[in-house]
Amino acid sequence: MNSRWSDQEAERFVARYARRWGRDLALRTYASRLLGGEPSLVLHGGGNTSVKTEITNLLQDRVSALMVKASGHDLARIEPGGHTGLDLSHLVRLRKLDQLDDRQMVDEFMTHRLDPRSRVPSIETLVHAFLPPKFIDHCHADAILALTNQPGGEALVRDALGDGVLVLDYFEPGFSLAKASAGAFHRHPDRTGMVWMRHGLITWGETARESYEATIDLVSRAEAFLARKASRSLTLRVRTSPEAAQARWSRVAPILRGLLARPTGNPDQPWQRDVLLPLQSRETLDLLDSHEGRSLAVTPPLTADHLIRIRNLPLWIEPPESDDSHAWKKQVRKSLSDYSRDYRAFVRRHRIPDPESGSSGDFSPRLILIPGIGAACAGRDAEAAGIARDIARQTFTVKARIARMGGTYQGLEESHLYLMEHRGIQQAKLAGAEQPLRSHVAVVTGAAGAIGSGISRGLLEEGCHVAMTDLPGDRLEGLAAELNGRFPNRVTAVPLDVTSPRSVAEAFDSIVLKWGGVDLVVINAGVALAGSLAEMDSGEFRKSERVNVEGTLHLLSRAARHFRLQGTGGDVVLVSTKNVFAPGAGFGAYSATKAASHQLARIASLELAEMGVRVNMVAPDAVFSDGARRSGLWEQVGPDRMRARGLDREGLEEYYRKRNLLQARITAEHVARAVLFFASRQTPTTGATLPVDGGLPDATPR
Repeated sequence: MNSRWSDQEAERFVARYARRWGRDLALRTYASRLLGGEPSLVLHGGGNTSVKTEITNLLQDRVSALMVKASGHDLARIEPGGHTGLDLSHLVRLRKLDQLDDRQMVDEFMTHRLDPRSRVPSIETLVHAFLPPKFIDHCHADAILALTNQPGGEALVRDALGDGVLVLDYFEPGFSLAKASAGAFHRHPDRTGMVWMRHGLITWGETARESYEATIDLVSRAEAFLARKASRSLTLRVRTSPEAAQARWSRVAPILRGLLARPTGNPDQPWQRDVLLPLQSRETLDLLDSHEGRSLAVTPPLTADHLIRIRNLPLWIEPPESDDSHAWKKQVRKSLSDYSRDYRAFVRRHRIPDPESGSSGDFSPRLILIPGIGAACAGRDAEAAGIARDIARQTFTVKARIARMGGTYQGLEESHLYLMEHRGIQQAKLAGAEQPLRSHVAVVTGAAGAIGSGISRGLLEEGCHVAMTDLPGDRLEGLAAELNGRFPNRVTAVPLDVTSPRSVAEAFDSIVLKWGGVDLVVINAGVALAGSLAEMDSGEFRKSERVNVEGTLHLLSRAARHFRLQGTGGDVVLVSTKNVFAPGAGFGAYSATKAASHQLARIASLELAEMGVRVNMVAPDAVFSDGARRSGLWEQVGPDRMRARGLDREGLEEYYRKRNLLQARITAEHVARAVLFFASRQTPTTGATLPVDGGLPDATPR
């Protein structure tokens, strides 16, 4: 590992931040990002950094301050405000205490913040306060953990790093670890860093560069040692190709996702689902295919910081022996039941009467290992599942390194695992704004059009993961790029021709590969054909029929099979039209084919109800655009309508506004809200049509 420190870049941070935050914190921010930018050092909110400095208070007094990373902040993207300022002189005095529980410790932090609006600081704040050096860095370096997480780890650390480094046995993070670290440092103040067994590395220096490069030096030495000791290879039973793993995932992921869903007791929202992301790297597949795979992988995490993301142990499930989905579903159900039973027993064995600790009541695994398929990483949304996946990838890398050394992996003891996973200060990292569709995955067809883009954005704003489908091209890709900037991890563009059953099947497989399943299907794709019946070309009519009718059929058919496999119900919303109830002259092909589509959805509401699937329709009047995105339908039929009425574009839109009772301009956002009404299940409704037309008496469903 090489140092990425650049004096020029460091000075850019000083120029950018020092005026408001001071030079020390500007350099602290730069060095923190360097650490956070190395996944083999720090992952997703892990690690912490600090600097001791002085600030001027309101009375113009100089006050000693500890600026320490706030809990849960990501070092890779941290801003100066991501470090919480505390009264250092007060924190140092806490070392005199014999005991300090979490509640008391957090109270001391919160009452001695220099800015009451700043966030709760790291659980390891007192380590940073009790150690004298100005800059302190803490990370969970893979190479260090590969040394510490095996029997005889302390001797390995000393062989790899020499006597210039302190080695501390495992202490519970917080006050206990801070006291022990301070004691070790004061006994040997000449050392350059400290290794915490089965936890990580801490380094220090009087400058940001000195502390950062101490980390790089020690990790590099550990990596070189591991490379010298690597003399063995995993022994594979078989070798799964990534293509085979992906094909199997498409078949089994919906089953797994459905069985992982937890009942809520709410008949309108009966299931709490997870998003599933697959980990199918070459290294992961080889590990699970190896003879050593299960004994290596079904072991505790590398460090306690990972517990809240992947639990104390993963679940191992043997791959399906055949394509019999019923048999494999039975096998998975039993495996999950056994895991839940064992996890409950683990909690009961170690539960302590501490109001700051406890369990959420969720006893399902976050990491499921299936040879021949890979690892399924579960989370409430794609971000949480992605964090679990990144941690799993690093975990497998370290455990494989230990195996190549001929060593045996050794994680934390069970009691320590429980305490760290269920501590309130750790669980608080998972807290966040709950959105109604946070765990939902939606498919929107015709997404590149005005209504489709509005629906996609509306779903995303409510937390949904949205697969936007349309014919391939710049319109779809441009929309995906635009929305992905606002809603990272929750947008994907999937080319889809609704007239092709194969294309529909491949699109569903693509979405399953990305997020594990589908919960909501919005059938919006449609084409218009203007012209009188007397002059209508039957070939052009059949084109409308293929998109509007057969496209609806293909999607309903595929959705039904998927929902049956997943087993947790779902929703279908068809974007119908007011023309179903009030057809217009010269618009026969559109009116007739959309009426057929509408009728198919009504039949689906009858057939799919037994699976807990609700099928509803929204019937908008004319929507001309979504912001700058013009409606493809109105670009096609609008010119004829304008000529027939002697109007320009603005005049035509005004004509449609004035013809409804409320004199309302119908927008894509209005249609999106109607879709959201059904998707969020505000009422126990299926087979219904919700007009979005400002009030058109002739189009009222009857």
